[in-house]
Amino acid sequence: MDGKTPQRAVDMFWKSFHTKAPGKATAVIPDKKRTKSKKAAKAAPPPSTQRAEASYEVAAATCRAKVAKIVQDCRRVNRKYRDPHFNIEFDLKLNQRECLESLSNAVPDPETGAHPAAPGADLLPRSAKRVPEIFTKPRFYINGPTANDVKQGNDGDCWLMAALCALSFKEGLIEKLCVAHDQDVGVYGFVFYRDGEWISEIVDDFLYLTKADYDAQQNDRIMFDELDYRNPQEAYTRIFQSNSNSLYFAQCEHPQETWLPLLEKCYAKAHGDYAAIEGGLGGEGVEDLTGGVASEFFATDILDKEHFWKQLLQANKEFLFGCSTGVFGGGFGSRKGIIENHAYSIQRVVEIEGQRLILLRNPWGKGEWKGAWADGSKEWSPEWMKKLEHKFGEDGEFWICYEDLLRHYQCFERVRLFGPEWNVSQIWTTLHIPWVQEYNETYFSFSTTQSGPVVIVASQLDDRYFRGLEGQYMFQLSFRVHKAGVAGYIVRSETAHRMRRSANVELDLEAGAYEVYVKIKAWRNDYVLPVQATIRKWAKSKRDKVSRIGKAYDLAHSRGQIIESKEEKKVREAYENRRMQKKRAVAKRDLQKRFKDAYYQKKKEHERSQTRAAKKKEKTKAKAAENAKAKEERKAAKAAAKEAAAKELAKQKATADGVAAKDETSKTNGVEAAEMKKEVESADLDGKSESKEVAKDVAKGDSAEASKKESQIEDKEELTGPTKEAIEQKPKEEPKEESKEESKEESKEETGKEEAKEESEDSEEPESDSDNESLASFTDYSDGELDIQIDALERDDPNMFDSSAEEEDSDEENGLFAKDPWNAVAVVGLRVYHKTTAPGDTVTLGVVRPNPYVETSESDEEGTGGGGGVEGKGKGSVLDVDDSAMDATLEGELKEKKEVIMGLRKTPA
Repeated sequence: MDGKTPQRAVDMFWKSFHTKAPGKATAVIPDKKRTKSKKAAKAAPPPSTQRAEASYEVAAATCRAKVAKIVQDCRRVNRKYRDPHFNIEFDLKLNQRECLESLSNAVPDPETGAHPAAPGADLLPRSAKRVPEIFTKPRFYINGPTANDVKQGNDGDCWLMAALCALSFKEGLIEKLCVAHDQDVGVYGFVFYRDGEWISEIVDDFLYLTKADYDAQQNDRIMFDELDYRNPQEAYTRIFQSNSNSLYFAQCEHPQETWLPLLEKCYAKAHGDYAAIEGGLGGEGVEDLTGGVASEFFATDILDKEHFWKQLLQANKEFLFGCSTGVFGGGFGSRKGIIENHAYSIQRVVEIEGQRLILLRNPWGKGEWKGAWADGSKEWSPEWMKKLEHKFGEDGEFWICYEDLLRHYQCFERVRLFGPEWNVSQIWTTLHIPWVQEYNETYFSFSTTQSGPVVIVASQLDDRYFRGLEGQYMFQLSFRVHKAGVAGYIVRSETAHRMRRSANVELDLEAGAYEVYVKIKAWRNDYVLPVQATIRKWAKSKRDKVSRIGKAYDLAHSRGQIIESKEEKKVREAYENRRMQKKRAVAKRDLQKRFKDAYYQKKKEHERSQTRAAKKKEKTKAKAAENAKAKEERKAAKAAAKEAAAKELAKQKATADGVAAKDETSKTNGVEAAEMKKEVESADLDGKSESKEVAKDVAKGDSAEASKKESQIEDKEELTGPTKEAIEQKPKEEPKEESKEESKEESKEETGKEEAKEESEDSEEPESDSDNESLASFTDYSDGELDIQIDALERDDPNMFDSSAEEEDSDEENGLFAKDPWNAVAVVGLRVYHKTTAPGDTVTLGVVRPNPYVETSESDEEGTGGGGGVEGKGKGSVLDVDDSAMDATLEGELKEKKEVIMGLRKTPA
């Protein structure tokens, strides 16, 4: 961050902290393009209203059909049913432990590199046998399922056992779970409620035992052999592997009853393995077994204890209740016999003769309250024993008064049940979760055609049934309900601190349109591997396990698939068309710029060529002027020489007196002529005949003829070589023959170089006509011509207009932080239950997403990328009333602010 301002450093951190493209793996099982699932999603009908019990009826019918098919197949081949997907016998004997242990997604210890033990590693059953091999006279129910049947085993699923105890006091609830079975074939079909609908599950009749088989247990086998039993193996089996007490996990109180261990096994299979059902909340267990809606509240938060007592009186009617204490502690200590961090079920609630009493049950089947109204306490009398139909005994059931219940139990869980008078509508979507906790910009809408009581539930996926693939993020839901067009909210859900799977509210609503804004608080656990890392870790060594859990994961996340509506498709296509036009416009500008740059280069080259031609022309002109001047000087010199010669001849003629003098003069003139001839011959190296003739004419005294021939030679010398005066100015000494030859060669080389240079310069210069034609061709292209060229480029490179790497989120961008950005995504559903008897009453649901294809400013695009919030959308931009920042967001006069707070202010159009 060196060299950056503090604000710039913070901005860069947030920019890289949030991913620009939040998302999550929605499918982990390989599939060829998943075309079928995509087509199915597109063809899915819109959400509709149905009876709350309709989903159960469909699941139960499906389960019966599956059991019937299995029974038919098994009887045809004369074999008992062995579950190929949850074969606990082979899994145990081959030490695969996939039916016991969950996929481990824990990060290795950073110091030692050691891998933590897999969830369920402490579960150590020793053998597995079929029901007829374990029980002497097995019966699924004996006098019906009751709370007294429930006895927890070695699995940490007390919450499930407490839920079953709660169900047992409302007739028919447990019986609804096992819809079909065939004890002879060994097949059992159950139904459970999951993520808003009922599902069916099938298991065989193998159960885990505490003791190993006789053949595998060496120590106990030796002991039985030494006791000299007539049949030691039979004795061993009868003592250690017979009836309910021999089971490793849950067992019924009656030694021959089988419904509880088989239900627990089927519930474990539905969630992947036995380890997956360790630890939980009784309220969520009741939800899974009844299809109800659970909510939690703490004893210290109860406003009206009288009103709460009236609700408790509805136990086993409209509601089922559970309770626990020590929920924030880490141990399993007890206070007056009450186990901390342990689930209890409320069985009965009575008010007799001014006494408010509650019957509780410990799912362990032992461990009871030691205070007032405990077994054997002074409050009991024969009359009270008869009134309450109670018997003393260490069976896990005990009575406690209302005041002690509120004093000694910290948290209560209440589950509302839905009968045939309730309808339900639901819809799911995917939400990107901002790091800043705020109401999501994607929200739900619903409308109802009739006034009446409603229960609104916002829920996330139950990650229990794909343990190991749940990822690093945990979520806590809350929401608020608005009247459509009103800024303030009608009601908001209470935050669930322990039961984070869902949040709900109950209220009466008038017919009309409403909106539900969801707030999701997220935690990130860096000690857990993300989904993709878990897949890489186990795909090879635990193929079957990953496949089975992965299919459940894919099925769950298919709910959150966003199906594009016709309107959204139209907007998206318009946006993509605008983006494409922008990209093409940029490509056009780039192409036009390249053409202009090329034209500019050509123009500059042309200008340089013209400049060189002008310089050459000036140089030629100057050279011609210099030659003309030299010619004039030569002419003047020749004229002077002629005049001097003429004067000399005249003087000689005038002074001649006779023949002797004339002869003498002629002789002298001959000598001078000979000397001149010699000089001319030595100067005229080419031996031209014209020079010789001039010399002869001069020697003869014929100056006119000599002058004429000299003029002809000068005209040639302008093109061929040095002037006569230059020759005359040379030294009189004649150079040696070798020096003359070297001078000739050097002169020829220099002349050749100059000529070659001039020719190369001339070759670079285009003719003026071609220059004009070349420059004329570099004009601006029309849009049509540019489109044609861009189309051709796109055909060569079909990906040229794809999103660039800068537009996509890069893990390597901005250093360390961008390698692991905030990337929280949740699949969230909304269910609306409405109580009505009108056949035409319906609730219509929808999801309103912000338009991602609306043009945004550059500053918005460079935001933190955290998403979230409904700022600028009227009612959504108002914070909760207990948020201290809300006051700053309110606008208008005091009256208007109060109306917003009370949910009366309408949203401006």
